[in-house]
Amino acid sequence: MAHVVVLGAGLGGVIMAYEVQDHLGPGHKVTVINKGTTYSFVPSNPWVAVGWRERSDIEVDLITTLARRKIRFRPEGAARIHPAENRVELTGGDSVPYDYLVIATGPDLAFDEIEGLGPEGHTQSICQVDHALQAKVAFDNLVAKPGPVVIGAVQGASCFGPAYEFTFIVDTALRRAKVRDQVPMTFVTSEPYIGHLGLDGVGDTKGLLESEMREHHIKWITNARVKSVADGMMHVEEVAGDGSVKATHELPFSFSMMLPAFRGVEAVRDIEGLTNPRGFILVDKHQQNPTFRNIFAIGVGVAIPPTGSTPVPVGVPKTGFMIESMVTATAMNIASLVEGKEPHEVATWNAVCLADFGDSGVAFVAQPQIPPRNVNWSSSGKWVHYAKIGFEKYFLRKIRIGKSEPFYERLALKALGIDKLKVTHTD
Repeated sequence: MAHVVVLGAGLGGVIMAYEVQDHLGPGHKVTVINKGTTYSFVPSNPWVAVGWRERSDIEVDLITTLARRKIRFRPEGAARIHPAENRVELTGGDSVPYDYLVIATGPDLAFDEIEGLGPEGHTQSICQVDHALQAKVAFDNLVAKPGPVVIGAVQGASCFGPAYEFTFIVDTALRRAKVRDQVPMTFVTSEPYIGHLGLDGVGDTKGLLESEMREHHIKWITNARVKSVADGMMHVEEVAGDGSVKATHELPFSFSMMLPAFRGVEAVRDIEGLTNPRGFILVDKHQQNPTFRNIFAIGVGVAIPPTGSTPVPVGVPKTGFMIESMVTATAMNIASLVEGKEPHEVATWNAVCLADFGDSGVAFVAQPQIPPRNVNWSSSGKWVHYAKIGFEKYFLRKIRIGKSEPFYERLALKALGIDKLKVTHTD
């Protein structure tokens, strides 16, 4: 009997547990380790931050859900991974041994790398539901007393889609509150151009997003390096192509939400052979760590090099479709190892993204996510807003009922005529 431990119960971790259990079949054991007993649907956090969703709308009780599938659950969270000993040390002092480990922790949020950044400083966050609820209080104060807004993503960030989403969601919410005319808005990003997204653009994301910003009277600063944040003031350097400082900006704000850079979580950081200097997990094309061959990794915690050099550091996002392809490949590769075979499956790392703007949105498809691509498509319209709502409802139901079918497979099948969610088989 093999024991597979999944570390993390976020967007990738829960479906990882479902899929690997389905591929292994009865007679094997799956355990999920997570900090806390609740699954939270992170893509809905921008809606929480403006009051369009409550916490209870986007959370699932993991104890009940995992028990239904007979998946063991340890909600203490991990203190440290000990790869040489094949065990995960929990925060309470216990350890969970494993035959195979899948790291799906997501990132640590590096707010501390910039003075004054983050919920404990002077800017808001939508990275966690607790942050989004705190942002809702600040947003309500903005509506009551309108003033300038600064939203974006700092140097080293890799998750740009939610920054664009939240910018336009705030714009929509302010228009509905009839105070948008009193709120100057500025988008500040480390990207070299609007719509880069850490992917060197997808289709015409540059043109689409620049047009949306002009139409909604939103100014922007690209190649931005946030130096520090004070109460009501952001200090920003605009960097030229040669790395020199082109201009400095003192941006006053009444409300600000800036996405931070990510790094690996403390439980995995600084383990030789497992992680890179930022604490992201090193994996090969099979999602398998080259040093510790019984360890796999999926999702935001995986080390992926940037698509190219940029004046200000820009990371690569890990989108939902990409994560689901990682999950499927990993589940199949672990099943192969259990059967005494070598892993053969390679995740496609395609991207299908829906960016909701409150009453419209932008969608893009990149196959593969890292250029050059076979498919490079983007579009906009009200349909994206409704598709995002459908995505939320479908995915939360999938988590609640314990279903492992990839959502993005259905979306890609309909939109692109793809036969199935492919992983590549290698000999």
